[in-house]
Amino acid sequence: MTIELNHTIVVAEDKKASAQFLADILGLEVSPQYGPFIPVTIPNGVTLDYYEGDGEPFVAQHYAFLVSEDEFDAIFERIKERGLTYWADPYHKLDNQINTNDGGRGLYWDDPNGHKLEILTKPYGSGD
Repeated sequence: MTIELNHTIVVAEDKKASAQFLADILGLEVSPQYGPFIPVTIPNGVTLDYYEGDGEPFVAQHYAFLVSEDEFDAIFERIKERGLTYWADPYHKLDNQINTNDGGRGLYWDDPNGHKLEILTKPYGSGD
């Protein structure tokens, strides 16, 4: 059997709103609640299970999504339509810019919980 990532838990202050935020930006659907989780399934089969936890503070995480050029354009438009700040770098120094790493395009933005989200069209180390 090939090893594949199946799902991961994303801790959020409001799991429904956070799952909907990601789904809206990426152009995906929110699945029905499963136990304490609100799932968003990525087209490659990996599920992000949004969970509210125990109310304790949590550390923001980083989630990167490899997308096609057309998907990048559509997602980028939704980010701009919402007036979200985005960055070309993970350190949030190059605001309202995109990067062209490895001959592709990429950008970062934050979700309502402070998680660092990224879209990129070429995997790191894959190109120019």
